[in-house]
Amino acid sequence: MCSGACPPARALYPFPVTDETPRAHPVRVLLAEDQGMMRGALALLLGMEDDIEVVAQVSAGDEIVAAALTHRPDIALLDIELPGLSGLDAAAELRERAPRCRVLILTTFGRPGYLRRAMEAGAAGFLVKDGPVEELAGAIRRVLRGETVVDPALAAAALSAGPSPLTARECDVLRASADGATVADIAGALHLSESTVRNYLSAAIGKTATRNRAEALRAARAQGWL
Repeated sequence: MCSGACPPARALYPFPVTDETPRAHPVRVLLAEDQGMMRGALALLLGMEDDIEVVAQVSAGDEIVAAALTHRPDIALLDIELPGLSGLDAAAELRERAPRCRVLILTTFGRPGYLRRAMEAGAAGFLVKDGPVEELAGAIRRVLRGETVVDPALAAAALSAGPSPLTARECDVLRASADGATVADIAGALHLSESTVRNYLSAAIGKTATRNRAEALRAARAQGWL
């Protein structure tokens, strides 16, 4: 499902939450969600579980690592699209700076490319926000026990879609092309020549089977490649 060494998926979501192994101490959870109402609701609902404690809440991606180092959570429950730093980038940083904190991605956007990138960043699970909180609580417990928990429909879609055809530099150029940026703007921002930028854009358009860079950007985002 992803390049490199990825842990085997030993549990799928949804799943039953009975017969849980008791713990002497509650599972410590860090919650990263930029929507205040959603964040508060998740914290409240998870806090009602006897063996789960939400020890930190953040609203921006660039607050995640600092909060993890301060509060030492067992699990970081991360959204993907966050201000400052994406949940996927934060997951990669946590793997380096807080390796004992396991990451569970919880997002509205169930895109195959996001799943692949999450696994490559070291995430132990990937769920979408349409399941009941009991199943999310079960996923937290299983991730803590060392299992990999993945939404089964999304896993099947990721296998069908295959890996991203875009190189890292093509992704950079597509991201920089947003909001009407000119070729000169992109070249200046990425310290590239304008001809190199045009080549990257042309390659990205071809690989996404689109007609222009705006369509290529939309297609890449829809697949979760950016």
